[in-house]
Amino acid sequence: MSEVPHVLIVEARYYDDIADELARGAIAALEAAGATHDRLEVPGAFELPAAIRMNIKAMELVGGRRRYDGYLALGCVIRGETSHYDYVCGECARGLMDLSLEFSIAVGFGVLTVENQEQAWARASVDKLDKGGAVANAALRMIEVKRQFGYFPR
Repeated sequence: MSEVPHVLIVEARYYDDIADELARGAIAALEAAGATHDRLEVPGAFELPAAIRMNIKAMELVGGRRRYDGYLALGCVIRGETSHYDYVCGECARGLMDLSLEFSIAVGFGVLTVENQEQAWARASVDKLDKGGAVANAALRMIEVKRQFGYFPR
């Protein structure tokens, strides 16, 4: 990438320890690529799309420029005894995809949707699947794709 990408990491903090591990992997990948980042905390996965949309709207109101080249949505939803899990997972994924398509933004989807804590840790741990790092790399690649099509940063 010719210009250093600047990424907003939006973290669902419902499971703080898992969110921290996802962020650790994401930050390591961004730094390895020379990208810069800011972090924003939200209560849970359901709030991730709204926070990103709020940022986009704020940038529209300030000179028509967006401050971030891409976004990482990080969090975890663990299935419980009710259908709440299905609603949270589905609406979070739909909301992030809608934002990506409507605003042509690069979004790394790092919301773990798992059955239990063990599955969450296997995916979040930087020593195992490192999903935080993987989604950071995916977002960086989509920033490159966007730039290839003539979208210029900030």
